[in-house]
Parts: sequence; structure tokens; C-alpha cells
Amino acid sequence: MAAPLASQPAASGSRERMPVALYALTAGSFGIGCAEFVIMGLLLQVSSDLDIGIAAAGMLVSGYALGVFAGAPVLTLLTRRMPRKAVLMALMLIYTVGNAACALAPDYTTLMIARVVTSLTHGTFFGVGAVVATGLVPANRRASAISVMFSGLTLATLLGMPAGAWLGLQFGWRATFWAMTVIGMISLAVIALLVQSSRDDSAQVRLVDELKTIVRPQVLLGLLMTVLQAIGIFAVITYVQPLLTQVTGYGEAAVSPILLLFGGGMIIGNLLGGRMADRRPTGALLGALAMLTLVLATMTFSLHSRVAVVAFIGILGVAAFSTVSPLQLRVLRHAHGAGQNLASSFNIAAFNLGNGIGAWLGGVVVAHGPGLAALPWVAALAPLAALGIALLAVRIENNAGNAPGVGLAVDVS
Repeated sequence: MAAPLASQPAASGSRERMPVALYALTAGSFGIGCAEFVIMGLLLQVSSDLDIGIAAAGMLVSGYALGVFAGAPVLTLLTRRMPRKAVLMALMLIYTVGNAACALAPDYTTLMIARVVTSLTHGTFFGVGAVVATGLVPANRRASAISVMFSGLTLATLLGMPAGAWLGLQFGWRATFWAMTVIGMISLAVIALLVQSSRDDSAQVRLVDELKTIVRPQVLLGLLMTVLQAIGIFAVITYVQPLLTQVTGYGEAAVSPILLLFGGGMIIGNLLGGRMADRRPTGALLGALAMLTLVLATMTFSLHSRVAVVAFIGILGVAAFSTVSPLQLRVLRHAHGAGQNLASSFNIAAFNLGNGIGAWLGGVVVAHGPGLAALPWVAALAPLAALGIALLAVRIENNAGNAPGVGLAVDVS
């Protein structure tokens, strides 16, 4: 479907090194990932400086996520006839300008608008990038290629999220957005140097054929799973700063090092999910959703123990991102043929729709419900529903004669 950005895909041997173009995509995903996650470590500073409540500050997460949800399919369609390298560079330029606008924002409304503008780059970059990544490697390494590209996102959490929280604490939250502006310029330069120009064969596909892909039942079920698991993750992690300070009793200075554990867990979960999905895609998906449900449900009992809650933050990172590659691969698998670019972008949009809903749900629980301490068990209901839908999808798949684990040879080249 999408022509590779490197001249040749990697060799078929499972231990061959990944192509350099894949790491250029990783650099871009790191930059964009920082924009999504750093705000979660800055809620108290932003709310104090702009004189808004914590729930209102949390809506900056929702605003970004909903911008991704709306922008991903629209920008993917608008750029479908452009060279892929030009698209990636244009998106990184928007990202850079958007973060500079966040740093300069004089009030909450302006900050929200700047966040939404920045978010428009996110879905198309990850959606198109995931398709390109799978086109760079043999069929038996496609989930791993997705996980390598998305490792930029996990590194953004490991390094960007705690570093952003530290910058905000030491120099004010605006310094964090200036730092991301610099990251954007570096990512733009890396893509310009390492990614080769190429023609995108999806430009030859009729728009109606791409749109038909999205309404395939298995694609829709995959998108719904993505929404629900993201709701569970972000209902908790959006409010991790007040959870740690107001429920567990940590000082604000402790938040950054604790978030390092969450980021480290995300890296482990992302790579583990990719490897497992290469071998047993359906088993990896079901296992990841079950693990996420269990971790959130039992995390409730750890909140009043400083040692236990730190352990659970790390484990939550593993559980949260072990779902990413299996879900992305499943959507690509069932969107074979005409509409993989669009379906992939829709899956990123679905993730961020869940992100926004999760942040909103967490705000409701905090402001109008049982409070911060109830967030984990409320959040666990969403991946539990995703697990039920996954089991239904597998049953439908089996009844249609497509057994679990079959169909890994996705047509993305």
C-alpha cells in the first residue's frame, strides 16, 4: 500500500537490523509524543499560573486528544497525494510552531487553541508512519517495526514527561513548551536528513475505496477496542500528579522520578507487545487487555502506600503500552488493501479519542464523583469492556473461517 521510505526493506531474517528510516520515524514520534504527555506533569503549575481548577487544566489533555481525533483522518485525506517525506516534514513544522505558541500563550483559551493546533499533527504522523514502518520490513517483523516507531512515544514518556515536570517545577511550565519547540526543530532536521523521498502508491487508490475500509466490522471493532483501552489508561495517568501528591502524600519534587518508572514501563510494554504480536497476534491482544484491566483494578489498593503506588505506576506503564502494537496490527490486518493509511490514522484518532474521554471521565470522578482515590477502579471498567469486545471479535473471526494468528501477511508494501 504505502511505498517504503527507504530504498529497500530489511532482509527477511528475523535478526536483521532495522532500516535507518525507521529510526527517523522514531525521532519524529518522540517529538510529537512529548507534546501529548508533558502536560500531565504540569497540571498544578498551569492551574495555579492561569488561575483555573485542576479539572479545567486536565481538559488541556482532552483538547489535545480531540484535536488528534478530528485532525487525523482529515489531514490523512488532504495529504494523500503528497510525497510522504513532505507530509512528515510539514507536520513537524506545525508541531514546532504550535509548541512555541503554547509557550507564549497569555491565558487558558489561547493555550487550549495552541494545544489543539499542535495536536493536528499527531494522528497523521503516527498513522501514516505506522504503515510506512510495516512496509520497511518483512511480514514477520511488522509488529516489531510498529513498536520500534512507537518507542519514540514511550521514550517521550520516559524522558520527556518527567523532564517536562522538572522544568516546570524549576523554571515554570512555559519553559517546558520552549524545550519542546527545540525538540521539534531537531526532529524536523533528522527526518529531512534520514528519510528518503518516495512516491506513495495510496495516492492512486480511489477515495471511496479507502473510506469503505473503515466500515468493515472487524476494523470498527478494533477501533472501539482502542478507544476503550485508552479511556482506562488516561482516566488515571492524566491525574497522576494530584494522585501522587494529594492521595499518596508525595511532594511535587517526587513526581518526576516516579514518572520515569511509568516511562520505563511503557518502553518494556511496547517492545514486549510488539514481539508477542509478531508470534501470536490474537493471544497478545487478549493478554494485554486482560493485564491492563487487572492492573487498574488492583491499583486502587496501592494508593495509600508510597512503595506500592510507585511499583504500580511502573507496572501500569508496561500494561498500558503492551496493547499498542497488537491493536495497531489488528486494524492494519483487517484493513488490507486500499485503506491502510486511513485506517491506521483512524486507529491513532481512536486512541486519542479515548485519551480525551478518559481525561474528561477522570475529571468528572474527581470533581463530581467519589474522588481521586476512585480513579483506578473506575478506569478498569473500560479495558474490561475492550476485552469483552475483543473476545467477540475473535469469535466472529473464527466463525468466518479466519482463525486467530492467521493473516499476518498484511498488504502494506
